[in-house]
Amino acid sequence: MQRFLLQLSAIVALSVNFATLQSHAQPVRDLTAEQLFTRNCEGPVVDGRGRLFVVNFERDGTIGLVKTERLKEGTKAEVERFATLPSGSIGNSLRMGKRGEIYIADYKAHNILLLDTTTKTVHEYVHSERFNQPNDLCITSQGVLFASDPNWKDSTGKLWRIDPTGDGLTGRAILIDSAMGTTNGITCSPDETTLYVNESLQRRIWAYRLDKAGNIAQKRLFASFTDFGLDGMKCDNAGNLYVTRYGKGVIAVFSPKGTLIREIPLKGKDCSNLTFGGKDGKTVYVTMQDRKCVETFRVDIGGKQ
Repeated sequence: MQRFLLQLSAIVALSVNFATLQSHAQPVRDLTAEQLFTRNCEGPVVDGRGRLFVVNFERDGTIGLVKTERLKEGTKAEVERFATLPSGSIGNSLRMGKRGEIYIADYKAHNILLLDTTTKTVHEYVHSERFNQPNDLCITSQGVLFASDPNWKDSTGKLWRIDPTGDGLTGRAILIDSAMGTTNGITCSPDETTLYVNESLQRRIWAYRLDKAGNIAQKRLFASFTDFGLDGMKCDNAGNLYVTRYGKGVIAVFSPKGTLIREIPLKGKDCSNLTFGGKDGKTVYVTMQDRKCVETFRVDIGGKQ
């Protein structure tokens, strides 16, 4: 009888936990129409004016501007081409600099590019033949970039730090970890003391201790999974980590201690990245590669782009 009661208690606990996860799910809607972007729909980022940028609008090698201002209830946002990258370049991740410039992970041409959002000109910020294919980026308040760099063929990956030079127009790439799996999503905690990096094929999320100079240490396993993939990640202002579960079609939300808080189900399955935006930072934008569009939902705790 005692064993039965223990088993029953375990079942009830699991049921309560599952119900809790589901009850926190946010209503998700389409921000844009489907099929506006290519299969490489990625890299959402919001600037200081609240404008949303997403790579590969209509064709690869472009950046689209999603017009989120003054959207009426039930309507979808219009999208227009904002910039075109140099021939042979295809963007993946976008990150916003302090002056409104946009850094672009160019996985095709082994570059980090820099886009002037005023003139719409694009130039090479850093290039290295040692790059596999720069995938995702995050940036600190000091302007230090971190880039994930997977080798999908070999199921390996690198992690780079890219320090700004004196003129701010070029950067210097420093390899800081080469013993990794297929590095993909990357982001910093809001206090910039932790750097999170995931490995898509190995289904692991690693956390590094991060100092003010951008040095990493004390690598530890933060979370792991047994199914589906991992892609882009972002933190909210409380330090909770939002993880796109590629193929599963959910956003997994973890506490700073690595506890799964909830899963937010999306409309599509192949979610590639996300960012926070809106006037209060509580609107989440998610790029969907299967639907080639952007989905959106609201949260209680805001975050930065």
